[in-house]
Amino acid sequence: MKQQKRVLAIHDISCVGKCSLTVALPIISASGAECSILPTSVLSTHTGGFENYTFRDLTDEIVPITDHWKSLHLAVDAIYTGYLGSFRQIELMKGIFRDFRQEDGLVCVDPVMGDNGSLYALFDEEFAKGMATLCGEADLIMPNLTEASYMTGLPYRASGYDEDYILSMIEALHGLGAKKVVLTGVSFDETKLGAAASEDGKVTYLMNDLIDGYYHGTGDVFGSALVGALVNGKTLAKATEIAVSYTVACIRRTKEAATEARYGVCFEQELPAFIEMLK
Repeated sequence: MKQQKRVLAIHDISCVGKCSLTVALPIISASGAECSILPTSVLSTHTGGFENYTFRDLTDEIVPITDHWKSLHLAVDAIYTGYLGSFRQIELMKGIFRDFRQEDGLVCVDPVMGDNGSLYALFDEEFAKGMATLCGEADLIMPNLTEASYMTGLPYRASGYDEDYILSMIEALHGLGAKKVVLTGVSFDETKLGAAASEDGKVTYLMNDLIDGYYHGTGDVFGSALVGALVNGKTLAKATEIAVSYTVACIRRTKEAATEARYGVCFEQELPAFIEMLK
């Protein structure tokens, strides 16, 4: 029997509103991998659509936690980072990569900073430059078009772009240093939405149905499914296809159930389908 893979997921914990670790932990676990966690902060809810939420920064806990892990000689097969709240956390992630990266392991960075052409309220262009340096130390990065634009300096286009625009963005992202790039939120028409997966000079487009509306946490659902598929030995293109299909299924179920969007998508009920996709 093969030894179980261990993924270290480094994200915040939003106690209500499905995203970050409350999404990564169950999805990666459903893939059959052990999901160890390193929380970067704790919030009562996520920050999209909620007001008066509480926030507790956990930066000072990161080094003591990882020092303990080093004393245990803890080995991880993949590291998956998401929302980071400060330059200091970016630098701490670089140290974690150096300390825990395995020779045949996988370091994945989701540079969570913005969407729809704008950075989130707590971030600025200097932070985007800092995140770009972290992406340069990853094996795989998975930005959306907004994040890619801020990290590469290329113009953001919400729609009306062609394949040449996407290819130029992907080339610039590889220029940051990552060998594998998955660019999310790609759409060439009004009916399809998906991602472009790039590795070894080959770009593959994995598209699915575009469902109207904005749903919180879908980036974390996608990223977690992608990482789960990769540690199961899927190719980058196949893992991206699975992640796109699973995310769309979650969105469709959420829309059909008329669930309030700010609480996130109904990913739990689609986990059996995700497990089947991995077989």
